Amino acid sequence: MNKVTNNITDVLKIFEENGYEAYFVGGYPRDLYLGLDTIDYDITTNATPKEMIAMFDIKSECYGCVKFTYKKNKFEATTYRKDIKYADNRKPIEIEYVNDLKTDLERRDFTINTLCMDSSGNIIDLLNGKKDIDNRIIRVVGNTNKKLSEDALRILRALRFATTLNFKLDSKLVEGIKKYGYLVKNLSYDRKKSELDKIFASPNFEYGIKLIRELDLEHSLEINTYNLKQTTYLVGVWAQLNAGNYKFNKSESDTIKKVRELLKLDILDPKIIYKYGLYPVTIAAEIKGIDIAKINQVYKTLKIKTRSEIDISPTLICDTLNIEPSSMLNMIITDLEEKIIDNSLENNENKIVKYLKETYL
Repeated sequence: MNKVTNNITDVLKIFEENGYEAYFVGGYPRDLYLGLDTIDYDITTNATPKEMIAMFDIKSECYGCVKFTYKKNKFEATTYRKDIKYADNRKPIEIEYVNDLKTDLERRDFTINTLCMDSSGNIIDLLNGKKDIDNRIIRVVGNTNKKLSEDALRILRALRFATTLNFKLDSKLVEGIKKYGYLVKNLSYDRKKSELDKIFASPNFEYGIKLIRELDLEHSLEINTYNLKQTTYLVGVWAQLNAGNYKFNKSESDTIKKVRELLKLDILDPKIIYKYGLYPVTIAAEIKGIDIAKINQVYKTLKIKTRSEIDISPTLICDTLNIEPSSMLNMIITDLEEKIIDNSLENNENKIVKYLKETYL
């Protein structure tokens, strides 16, 4: 087991000094028990949000949860509670504060996430979470079908934990996912993407993909994982998926578009590498199984890497040819790029001026 992060339990002592119970719960004690590094600092306490706001500089709360920073560490604290009613198979819309740690733990998703740690660094295990961690099993707390139907995100979280921790799914959980997997379709694409990103980035990637297929979740996730290959960058995985409803920022969207085009091209062609750039070409090479060293070797031989490296300014081109900046100027610069890349024109100002006069005058 890893040592407790220096002074991290000081925040729990503040709760105790104010007369409240408080424990780290979920990710931090779980990963500590597994010997993994983590900064997942979730706190469960019998203090109400109003009482926590009085103790810390907290600006808002939602469903009994508050977020705050203490000694440069970020914490998320929730009041002991029961979740009474859910909406849309996802959100608790009616909760009841309680004053009992075990009752709070019983509302949580998996036994491996019910370990707690007190301010002295002691691990508290009320629901046999250690046993399931030792046996490398993902098991739902309480009634499996009820928990999955209440919150369909738990289905993807189960797959994510199984993948990243290399754990097996409990047989009841497998059956529950097969029964309620269709509910995943109703989750927001942001939520689905967040969980899938963690699966796609995991060293245990192939196991995660295997689970998605075996549990028949491709339709609900709106992805086809056939022949899917892991890449160094997540956009490379998404570029292989027909996942049009998932959202990406402009840079990601541009890269995905380029990679998809590159998969149909000869990516060892210097002109292709110059046109698309090293980053998307490298991703495409991973997918196509081409040695990255070969891509880098061709890239290093390029006489220019961008337009700005052409040894003549747009102004000098216009002066040489007595033209105004226009679409024709762009066409001429494109011509120069191509000639320099295929080594039929030296990237030298005097040689370029001579070529321009011979070709365009």
